[in-house]
Amino acid sequence: MQVTNQTGDQHEVPTEGGKGNQYLLPFILITSLFFLWGMAHNLDSILIPHLKKACELNNSQSTLIDTSVFFAYFIMAIPAGMLIKRFGYKNSIIIGLLVFACGAFLFVPAANTRTYELFLLALFVIGCGLTILETSANPYAAILGPAESSSKRLNLAASFNGLAAMVAPIVGSLFILSGTNHTPEQMAAMPEATKAAYLLGEASAVKLPYIILGSVLVLVAILFYFMHLPSMKPQHSEVEVKPGFFSVLKFSHLSWAVVAQFFYVGAQVCITSFFIRIAQQGAGLDEKTAGYYLGIYGFLFMAGRFIGTFFLKFVKDYVLLSIYCVASILLCLVAIYGSGIVVIYALGGIGFFMSIMFPTIFSLGLVGLKSNTETGSSWLVMSIVGGAILPYGMGTLIDMKHDDIQAGYIIPLVCFVIILYFGIFGHKVKNSIS
Repeated sequence: MQVTNQTGDQHEVPTEGGKGNQYLLPFILITSLFFLWGMAHNLDSILIPHLKKACELNNSQSTLIDTSVFFAYFIMAIPAGMLIKRFGYKNSIIIGLLVFACGAFLFVPAANTRTYELFLLALFVIGCGLTILETSANPYAAILGPAESSSKRLNLAASFNGLAAMVAPIVGSLFILSGTNHTPEQMAAMPEATKAAYLLGEASAVKLPYIILGSVLVLVAILFYFMHLPSMKPQHSEVEVKPGFFSVLKFSHLSWAVVAQFFYVGAQVCITSFFIRIAQQGAGLDEKTAGYYLGIYGFLFMAGRFIGTFFLKFVKDYVLLSIYCVASILLCLVAIYGSGIVVIYALGGIGFFMSIMFPTIFSLGLVGLKSNTETGSSWLVMSIVGGAILPYGMGTLIDMKHDDIQAGYIIPLVCFVIILYFGIFGHKVKNSIS
């Protein structure tokens, strides 16, 4: 079948599952995007304790970093889907990269003025760019080949998101975290000029990493502009509903996928956002060492993605999702009631087991959507707003519990219970509701 893309190029692209290596280079390019937005998300876990210190915030205020990024997913998911329909995957990816870069460059004036609201604006702009990228790249990776291997393909691409989960905390620990912490009493005793210089120095530490990130994003956007990507269409299925933004939710499995994705992203962001704090409080680690442990957590997350992708050759995706949910629930209990370094080991284990959840939920939610794939993708990306809401709730709970970080981990535990329901029951494809 001959397909004409939105840029006017024509090329032969099968829509029922490609064969051979014709999709290899496009898949590699798309995979690079998973790494880039993984860097952005996992640097947030460094920014939360860092800006909490630099901008003198409490726990709930510091989680507004997550709120700014993930609220953008809720705002931009529908426009991103419309953007793909109008301009296609390639042009949407380029736009997403450039918006992402603009947000990264906004860190410079935010740091120069030590203005938390400007940091939040920069993060919101980054979130808008990430929304466009994820709405484009997730379904593109899923349909870039045979339908029966979409979960494996999406998990493989998402493994490089896991690589970023390992790299970003190490980079952040080296170039952002100073390792210098003062008690409230010490801060109060500082001369005003010394305190102002210290806080401005802490805020300024973010500039170089984000300037480099923004520059890389511009270069990648230029690369995408000159590279050819095949114009793909969703795979066919026996089940279909009338196209429409809300009518697509008549697929019960998509509706449950949206719910599961909301709680998955909320759980992941809760765990990583307070990882450094719980490592300091529960295991007595200093700031930089805690950051390196977060890098190990990222390595386990990445390893879980690769190993999970291998297991998907032999185990049904919804079965593996359910098994990993049970393991995550048990490890959450250890994180809540354990003590010392055992808590950090439990969180590392959660990172391993929750690694496959996002791409698996995403691909299960898109099964059988046909012409509604872009709309379904928008709903799934919009559900990422869970990362804006649940961490704020966790921060508020921790403040109410007098800074007891472990008590807050009841929230991700509940999230994994809900995802388990999706893995056992909610993923099943049924005819649309009349």
